[in-house]
Amino acid sequence: MKSLPVLDLAVIVIYLISMILVGFYFSRKNRNSDQFTKAAGAIPGWAIGLSIYATFLSSNTFLGVPGKAFGSNWNNFVFSLAMPLAAWIASKYFVPFYRRTGEVSAYTHLEKRFGPWARTYAVACFLLTQLARMGSIFFGIALSLQALTGYSMQSIMVVVGTCIIIYTVLGGIEAVIWTEVVQAIVKTLGAFLILYLIVKNIPGGAGRIIEIGKADHKFSLGSLSPNLKESTFWVVLFYGFFINLNNFGIDQNYVQRYHTATNSRQASRSLWICVACYVPVSFLFFMIGSSLYAYYQVNPELIASVKHQAALERLPLHASATMVKATMDALLPSDYGDKIMPHFMVTEIPTGLVGLIISAIMSAAMSTISSGMNASATVFSIDIYKRYINPEMNEQQLMRLLYITTAVFGLMGMATGILMIGIKSILDIWWQLSGIFSGGMLGLFLLGMISRRTGNAEALTATCIGVLVILWMTFSAALPEDYGFLRNMLHSNMIVVTGTLTIFLSGLILSAFRGRMATE
Repeated sequence: MKSLPVLDLAVIVIYLISMILVGFYFSRKNRNSDQFTKAAGAIPGWAIGLSIYATFLSSNTFLGVPGKAFGSNWNNFVFSLAMPLAAWIASKYFVPFYRRTGEVSAYTHLEKRFGPWARTYAVACFLLTQLARMGSIFFGIALSLQALTGYSMQSIMVVVGTCIIIYTVLGGIEAVIWTEVVQAIVKTLGAFLILYLIVKNIPGGAGRIIEIGKADHKFSLGSLSPNLKESTFWVVLFYGFFINLNNFGIDQNYVQRYHTATNSRQASRSLWICVACYVPVSFLFFMIGSSLYAYYQVNPELIASVKHQAALERLPLHASATMVKATMDALLPSDYGDKIMPHFMVTEIPTGLVGLIISAIMSAAMSTISSGMNASATVFSIDIYKRYINPEMNEQQLMRLLYITTAVFGLMGMATGILMIGIKSILDIWWQLSGIFSGGMLGLFLLGMISRRTGNAEALTATCIGVLVILWMTFSAALPEDYGFLRNMLHSNMIVVTGTLTIFLSGLILSAFRGRMATE
């Protein structure tokens, strides 16, 4: 079993303890649910912006993005290019809307617009999305720390998850935001440090990296053809726009932060701070992946152990040396991309700096998970428990419920992460799950905000149609060959796009049809 030097362990332990102490510090302020969920509307816009940026910059970004760039190209960077347009729409329409309503839950107004079913449907989609997000983040942090320490992924998730649960339960949304401000700085510095160490250790430096990347088409943003069956530039652009609009416009993680701002202008400003930070740092992580590719092209012998481990994972126990060698030779860079960053950290980063970078990766995971826990607890407590189970609950009961559900969702996120052990790509599994759960929710929100003519019946019918389309697109690939003509031919990233447009357009058509019938 590998073991970290004492200096690195000390850095990690100090970081974890400091995060827990932050929770204890802010726990003194949590006298009511408004403070726990909104921080009493006293957070400056720049802090909220860094907090949102930290939530975007998860361990999926730290590990999945370099892994993708290493294994293929920069096609997924197009996701970040779609962010400014989504942020503009959200800051112009969604943020003022939520600030006017004053409702901490992003989904309360759906009941006023379409009825209880709409609110419950959106909450269910959100909670499933959060479990998928938290699970993938837990998996990502465990994957990297396992390579560094040798401890089991399950044990790592439990230790890190316990620390996250403690400071999130104690401190509420204010602790989440201010720890994320620190985490945003730590993880950004960690990324710059990693890139510096790669460039420093490769003969020829940045010039050599660019030369190898160009030769092997590592900087390609994808094909510009109108082909929606593959991950082209347009498929990722459409996916990025709809997912980012979903995040900025209707995701409780972000909507709840808008309510913590001192005013609407500060809330809108926070979105642009996030975009200004995330887009260039996303570029940085893709550059790290391409740099790692160049580094191991120059030093292929340094990656043999990674390929050997990846080969063993694809073979039965006690496979012969010949089988292992043949499998290693057949591997593509995409088959072991997620293992590259941890491997580089284990073998190339000096003592002391490893602890700092591990802390950066941990902060990337902790910021996303803590915000997901707080948002999930808020939505469940207000939209489910208080709405259907105990509408007359007092402030003390609500606070107790928020504490309990925050911890429960943290534990559920850990369990989801454990179930994800063995998947090929963190980024792929997260994108697929988020597309499935988010598509219907965004379509319903847009229908409610844009179309004043759409009533309850049309919205319900349109949502049912959209859900059926999403289910078909997701699971039709498993149909037998005899029914191959019924399979979805579009790329999986188009699920959120198609699902959203299906619900929105179906609602408009049904509303127009009803209006026409009424006039005849």
